[in-house]
Amino acid sequence: MGQLDNKVAIVTGAASGIGAASAMRFAAEGAAVVAVDIRGAKAQETARAINDNGGHAIAVEANVADAGDVERMVAETVQQLGGLDVLFSNAGTLRPGSVVELSVDDWDLVMGVNVRSVFLGGKYAVPAMLERGGGSIVNTASISGLHGDGGAVVYAASKAAVINLTRAMATDHSADGIRVNAICPGTIETPPVKRMMSDPAVLKVNIDAHSMGRIGQPEEIANAALWLASDQSSFVTGEHLVVDGGLRSRSPLGRLADPRPAHKR
Repeated sequence: MGQLDNKVAIVTGAASGIGAASAMRFAAEGAAVVAVDIRGAKAQETARAINDNGGHAIAVEANVADAGDVERMVAETVQQLGGLDVLFSNAGTLRPGSVVELSVDDWDLVMGVNVRSVFLGGKYAVPAMLERGGGSIVNTASISGLHGDGGAVVYAASKAAVINLTRAMATDHSADGIRVNAICPGTIETPPVKRMMSDPAVLKVNIDAHSMGRIGQPEEIANAALWLASDQSSFVTGEHLVVDGGLRSRSPLGRLADPRPAHKR
């Protein structure tokens, strides 16, 4: 018996990386999955892979920052699969730069994809979930929302917004039987990260920053998303789950020297 048997789940950003891994994980646990991405052909590939492995999935091409597209995404889900129980708002993007370097257009783009999408997802998913008596919303934030990353001002701001938006949504809808949580991944080996870390020196710095001595895999975030989506986390809402291989817990000072004076003999 799967953890998501008889559930219908939307996963955004499902073309690759965390989204594709989560869509496949949800399907393996019994969910009927809607793979959503602005790259429609890639979303179709994810849905096809699920169906070829005995699961049930459809694909929807949508821009998650566009209200009409998100409304249609939810409507198609309900029409084709009969309802909605889980929304994993995972789609995201990044543009580097300080406040001086970053263009206004890039600011608007990142805030739209990373934050507006979470608002729109909730706006249209909550009424559909109420028809089923409740549900679970999971939002992808980041450890970048918990500290200030240099050279990524809009990404850090957007992910901090996702964390607090998650709390507010949870507060508003707990009484409706709808739980809302976020995941804060560390460095995960997705296609964009692979491109960013094609320089071995950059990769080494990131590996060394994680106390586990490696970066994470998309499937490890998918496992966390599954837990939050399922009834296994039935008493958890309004939280952000850090999944970062010990990155935030590791002091930049490393192991401290023993401050005690040497014992005299």
